[in-house]
Amino acid sequence: MNGRAKHGFFGFVALTFALLFLMSCNATDVTEPAKTPVVSGPPANTTYPMPPVNTPSINNMGWTFSDGKHSLFSDYKGKVLVLDFYATWCNPCRYSVPHLVGLQKKYAEQGFTVIGLNVGGAEDEPKIPQFAKELGINYPLAIPDEDLLLFLLSDNDGIPQTFIFDRQGVLVDRLVGFGPSSGAVIDEAVETALRTTP
Repeated sequence: MNGRAKHGFFGFVALTFALLFLMSCNATDVTEPAKTPVVSGPPANTTYPMPPVNTPSINNMGWTFSDGKHSLFSDYKGKVLVLDFYATWCNPCRYSVPHLVGLQKKYAEQGFTVIGLNVGGAEDEPKIPQFAKELGINYPLAIPDEDLLLFLLSDNDGIPQTFIFDRQGVLVDRLVGFGPSSGAVIDEAVETALRTTP
């Protein structure tokens, strides 16, 4: 291979890797999700081993809404609860939010609730109202308590992360990232959870 051919070959390889990197880490087109679930950067303080989810201790953990009201996980017993961890700077979250908006609209009258939990940090909180308006979010948004954050995200701090709990507070499924098959997985988990009795 002569020098010009080598240079062209290595330039092509470098360009290919650069494009792959941009497509996996910087996806901004929400109309065409990547082939595999896309995960954005980590929220802070999620480095401890993850304890079992289906224990009574989660009942005393919760989140705070923008009006200052604090809710506990146990407040939602009898309902199907989806906890979605997101940040406004998380491009993959823009894939998952519209699906959750559709589920909230479809199942709200069947005892179904999505709670969006922002893990983008203090500097991200002022951006939440615009994010909600832009994406037409029809479910409550809140800030998780630190103990809940550590409890659920300590083993994997990528976002979005979606947890689906049934009417008894039992974890039905957990998704990290969002890709073409994620919506169907969430739908199946929600439908399973809706069939449970309180």
